Amino acid sequence: MQTEVETNRASAGVWIFRALVVAAAAYMVYTWFAPWWGAKVAVLPGDDHLVLHPWGIEAVAQVRANTDESLYSMPWFFAPFMWTYLSVCILALAASLFVERTISIGRIKLPLAAVMIGVVGLSYLVCVSLAFGIGELRAGWAGSNFIGKSMVYNSTLDAKIKMTSALKIGYWLALYSGPSLIVLSLIRGLFVRKPKA
Repeated sequence: MQTEVETNRASAGVWIFRALVVAAAAYMVYTWFAPWWGAKVAVLPGDDHLVLHPWGIEAVAQVRANTDESLYSMPWFFAPFMWTYLSVCILALAASLFVERTISIGRIKLPLAAVMIGVVGLSYLVCVSLAFGIGELRAGWAGSNFIGKSMVYNSTLDAKIKMTSALKIGYWLALYSGPSLIVLSLIRGLFVRKPKA
């Protein structure tokens, strides 16, 4: 009877942890589609004429027609690479729900599932950090500020116009997505345990 109770508890723990991983994966996907950064050009109506997503920057038609696209666009392979990265991450998280193998790092044995979740979380944290760094770099090349107010050159008007840019809520949410996965990888053992013999 005791063994059966422990088995049921172990099974419940596994399913609770799986639900947490699925929730964390859904949260990651949500942050992927949420805008990370936006810029408003003073002479244009509306907001967010430039919007940064993990796969690149989207610009409204007026901006595309009157600016040098190379100042804000990424290389042609960047978007396919980033979408492939997301797909690999989601597949790894899905596989971690059912993987039971362990791997050895020296004398330490770790559950492969925990390693997979941790690597996805760490990689996404790096991705979010790199996005900020690349944004700062590209803004510097364009002679503007990544965050705050800037005067940018408009070829149509042959004049500089004001642009205001800021990080969006999607960036801050994404910043916590990676660490949440890392924490899940560290606490997996609290949920996924073999019942005592």
